[in-house]
Amino acid sequence: MNKESKQKDYSKAERIKIHQPDASKADRFNPRNQIYVRAVDGLWTRLRRRLGWVAMAFFLVLPWLPWGNRQAVWFNLAEQKFHVFGLTIWPQDLTLLAALFMIAAFALFFVTTYLGRVWCGYTCPQTVWTFIFIWFEEKLEGPRNKRIKMDQMPWDFDKVWRKTAKHSAWLLISFITAMTFVSYFVPSREVYPDVLTLNASGAVYFWVIFFTFATYGNAGWMREIMCIHMCPYARFQAAMFDKNTYIVGYDVKRGETRGPRSRKADPKELGLGDCIDCDLCVQVCPTGIDIRNGLQYECINCGACIDACDQTMDRMGYPRGLINYTTESKLEGKQEKVMRPKLVGYGVVLSIMILVFIYAAATISPLRIDVIRDRNALYRENNQGLIENTFTLKILNKTEQKHNYQLSVEGLNDYRWYGEQQVTVEAGEVMTLPISVAVDPVNLSGTMTDISIRIVSLDDAKVETRQETRFFGP
Repeated sequence: MNKESKQKDYSKAERIKIHQPDASKADRFNPRNQIYVRAVDGLWTRLRRRLGWVAMAFFLVLPWLPWGNRQAVWFNLAEQKFHVFGLTIWPQDLTLLAALFMIAAFALFFVTTYLGRVWCGYTCPQTVWTFIFIWFEEKLEGPRNKRIKMDQMPWDFDKVWRKTAKHSAWLLISFITAMTFVSYFVPSREVYPDVLTLNASGAVYFWVIFFTFATYGNAGWMREIMCIHMCPYARFQAAMFDKNTYIVGYDVKRGETRGPRSRKADPKELGLGDCIDCDLCVQVCPTGIDIRNGLQYECINCGACIDACDQTMDRMGYPRGLINYTTESKLEGKQEKVMRPKLVGYGVVLSIMILVFIYAAATISPLRIDVIRDRNALYRENNQGLIENTFTLKILNKTEQKHNYQLSVEGLNDYRWYGEQQVTVEAGEVMTLPISVAVDPVNLSGTMTDISIRIVSLDDAKVETRQETRFFGP
């Protein structure tokens, strides 16, 4: 029996097993194994690259956008104010920030259920910065095979200058990243000159150095270790997957049995599938997996293996799509279902939360007042025979302009106000104002009366608020 007829007699399971990589030769779970990513071009690679540059540009430019007399996005931790363009979020409004995080979480759940780990493959900062670092690595050290050979060679002048240039470029990118990140918390027009002229505070230097080396380590040295061993999303993503989730999948029925052959050879006569076992799909994978082994949690859905496989199919004259974005249902020959309960549920919850967030953000009051009662005595009778309650008012002007305010009481008839009733509060200031309210006991209907302290801006009548409290009497 010749070799070809023997190959045809293998069962499907045996043929797949024959072409599985030897785990003893390449342990992809060992963090000490370096992955040399091969450069590839194609539709998905270009899309990922463009999205990465857009995300990078957005990150770098945002702290430099002006908004009035400050930068548009500024998380002012010293004064406990978050400025996002025209919106100022105070500690009292941090429920908005919590809601924003919840929206981001459900958006991630929704996208993952529908499109798999596309967040990881296209927009995750770890992926964006890793591919930027790989780009510099390829430009300075050469393609994959040259880098492997260089690392195996002894140190010489060529290796020293290339490695030095690469790590210098990585550190420069990391430093710019760290400075940009710190600029979201310290005004960018202050942090750059202060750091470069050695006039910044110790805290600023600490965070710049910390994020410089964190970026350098994550994107330069750890790379796939972050995705495989440290990212929690990789661990719980399976809970959101189902058979209709779009994944990067290998068509086993079409591709097996794998094996090399010439372009002119007919694979059917050789008993082979369309996969020529070139291993390019493995070489271009940033996490070093073999997508032909089936769905794996390490796959970040970046599509690099699709582009590599499509190029191979083009050279061989075979149709594209041996590796493609697909679903398990489609690979099994079943009908795909787009609308399914889990996806609809995530979509409904996400839509509701977005609407609630928009409403809450649009209705944030630019003015807040807190009323604190005197805890030493519920009430006292003054020398005029009036029942008097003492309060401490905390008035917060949440706008970026100075305002004049008028204070009053609602719920009491013929009351007297002791203290300032018209006050001026600077932008972003919290004013503490002690006051007393007195009333004739004949105007009280009981020992406790519900009242409201009302405050309205004299500069803009639309800016007003009130705080409920109680007036106690005998």
